[in-house]
Amino acid sequence: MSEFVLETQNLGISFGGLRAASGVNLQIKKGEIYGLIGPNGAGKTTIFNLLTGVYQPTEGTFFLNGKELRRMSQERINHEGIARTFQNIRLFNNMTVLRNVMVGLHNREEFRCSMAESLLRLPRHFRVEKEMKARALEILKIFDLHEESGTLACNLPYGKQRKLEIARALATDPKLLLLDEPAAGMNPHETEDLRRTVELLREQFDVTILLIEHDLKFVSGICDRITVLNFGTVIAQGTTKEALSDPEVIKAYIGK
Repeated sequence: MSEFVLETQNLGISFGGLRAASGVNLQIKKGEIYGLIGPNGAGKTTIFNLLTGVYQPTEGTFFLNGKELRRMSQERINHEGIARTFQNIRLFNNMTVLRNVMVGLHNREEFRCSMAESLLRLPRHFRVEKEMKARALEILKIFDLHEESGTLACNLPYGKQRKLEIARALATDPKLLLLDEPAAGMNPHETEDLRRTVELLREQFDVTILLIEHDLKFVSGICDRITVLNFGTVIAQGTTKEALSDPEVIKAYIGK
């Protein structure tokens, strides 16, 4: 098995004649919290879309624990162990908090029932349903959302909706969790709460985290290493302090 949970090799994509990302090389070790940062339009979300099968690379490839995932579907990549959240929260708003997390659990073999078992309401259907609810509540407790398990997702405050989306992604049992601007729109208290939650995920779950974030204070306080993109290419990599001190990074963020 590769020493890297995620490895990309010259990863990139062009739309017509426009290169949205090119030559992106990442090597992320197990258990790291790794940041992918850059100005607006740098190509960060494009990389997430490539890693999750939303887009197919036009150059390069990528590996999860040494297994090449290029050309795989979104569903297959998720099954292999990559899960994500989005810049714009995507929850099932008219479902309860508990049911949102249970949706994520359906991806796991131990919680699958055949169509016949579900339609005929056979004993296994009820047993699996009970086990899923118990597991979903365990996950919600990590995010301090268990007391709102019966609340509709749309009725949660913004910060808790963000946490619920992460909880649902975690329910798929990922090896690599991609967080797309998890602190966006949060107040300082919510951001600090999120930071503690992300660190807790690393400590308690066998999961590696790659995150996009514009809040550089949040990035500096949580990421082991970062890669900085600008115009779809890498301009700096290393520890957070090293990369943010790079003259090219300073130029990209604040100009000459």
